[in-house]
Amino acid sequence: MFYRNATIEDIPAISELQKKYHVTTISEEDKPDGFVTTLFTEEQFKDLIEKENGLAIACDAGKVVAYAMAASWQYWAQWPLFQYMIEDLPNIKYLDQILSTDNSYQYGPICIDKDYRGSEVLPNVFELSRIQMNKRYPILITFINHTNHRSYNAHVNKLGLDVIKSFEFNNNQYYELGYDTSKKTKGSI
Repeated sequence: MFYRNATIEDIPAISELQKKYHVTTISEEDKPDGFVTTLFTEEQFKDLIEKENGLAIACDAGKVVAYAMAASWQYWAQWPLFQYMIEDLPNIKYLDQILSTDNSYQYGPICIDKDYRGSEVLPNVFELSRIQMNKRYPILITFINHTNHRSYNAHVNKLGLDVIKSFEFNNNQYYELGYDTSKKTKGSI
């Protein structure tokens, strides 16, 4: 298994993995095992790679089997859900700090091919993503749909993210989670 930052050449493989596990295109049989909810265009992937250095991937025998995204709130502001989260940042205290666009960033989505779930891929792709961002931001923020039990378990119980609160957006319930980016990821190499 090889972990690295994504390049423009990886975008078709990342798009294919996204399509396989996106909530609108995932098979019903795979849905209980986790899904991603934010849909990215190839241009948005390109910006994430070139402007944010925010796309960590895991490759096995040259095939992209996982990705983890991370970027500044400015990048995420193009989506209504993230606009809502940005507006709410000053109302949240985490790690003895009031959150802002200067001291935190948004991590996720993360997507792992089902053949690699439950392996070392999650902690290692998360760790690469954390390393990419921790020089810029002390706090990672993310969200998980209340119905995505596998993702909740992986992030809270396996990786050690903290549940900060729950919130509602567009008739969906979400957990908001945080992580201290100075801490090495549990279980990573």
